[in-house]
Amino acid sequence: MDIPRIFTITESEHRIHNPYTSEKLATLGAALRLKPGTRVLDLGCGSGEMLCTWARDYGITGLGVDMSLLFCGQARLRAKELGVTGQVEFVHADAAGYVAAEKVDLAACVGATWIGGGVAGTVELLTHSLCPGGIVLIGEPYWLRMPPTENVAQGCGATAVADFLTLPKLIESFGDLGYDVVEMVLANQDGWDRYEAAKWLTMRRWLEANPDDDFAKEVRDQLTNEPKRYATYTREYLGWGVFALMAR
Repeated sequence: MDIPRIFTITESEHRIHNPYTSEKLATLGAALRLKPGTRVLDLGCGSGEMLCTWARDYGITGLGVDMSLLFCGQARLRAKELGVTGQVEFVHADAAGYVAAEKVDLAACVGATWIGGGVAGTVELLTHSLCPGGIVLIGEPYWLRMPPTENVAQGCGATAVADFLTLPKLIESFGDLGYDVVEMVLANQDGWDRYEAAKWLTMRRWLEANPDDDFAKEVRDQLTNEPKRYATYTREYLGWGVFALMAR
């Protein structure tokens, strides 16, 4: 069980696997008014930066679940580096359908709502692990402006314009599910640049070290095409944010 290899190559040097900076993660933790001992579940936790830094900075305890062997290993190393191995645990497993053995105060899926078949299903999944009165945390893309064609949407990595909503419509959709939006911290262009552009140097270094790998052609094609695609489409049309929800 693992994620597609292209991601373990292009994002192997990432600590944060979405368009967030470390400053944004810290802002989010402060905005949520995290207290020592807050129990957090993070489904699709990637390399564990959110749980590890929040454990260090705010004293939370946490469980992260991810199906990438590489990212889970990196998360454990990060916990050791920050001295929080007694506060956080990382499990290599499929986050789809995962329910914590003990209820948590904050249940998160930051940028992997495919695990529940979309936002609604992921919110429902997270509630199974949540204490009454707890917070659901969802990280999700939205359209900064509507793509004029389906081709433009696909250039942003979507399958269709209908994949994402505008920010007002996304917030409205949370209300339709029966939740109050109680906080949000949105990515900015610097966060997008750091997420996307950092992949390019990683790919170039990988290609230099692995010229005869069977996967080299795919990585080369991606490195050739991604900078222009990102600058033309994603950077212009796609936003991303983390939204804190509480049931009404």
